[in-house]
Amino acid sequence: MPERADQVANRLRRGSSGGRPPTFDRDLHKRRNVVERCFSRLKQWRGLATRYDKTAESYQAAVTLASLLMWA
Repeated sequence: MPERADQVANRLRRGSSGGRPPTFDRDLHKRRNVVERCFSRLKQWRGLATRYDKTAESYQAAVTLASLLMWA
């Protein structure tokens, strides 16, 4: 994610102990955005967002079904 101006100023003020170096990889950010949007769409399914399913198998089946319906 792009850095806020106040974070840049604080890091410059602190000098060599200013924390992580500022890097922004545009391609990595695009791929991360796709994943976050996918999770947002999956959360629109009420059963997935609230974890109504008791077993891991039934939850996985619901995730698979929702993913297939979103993809189609």
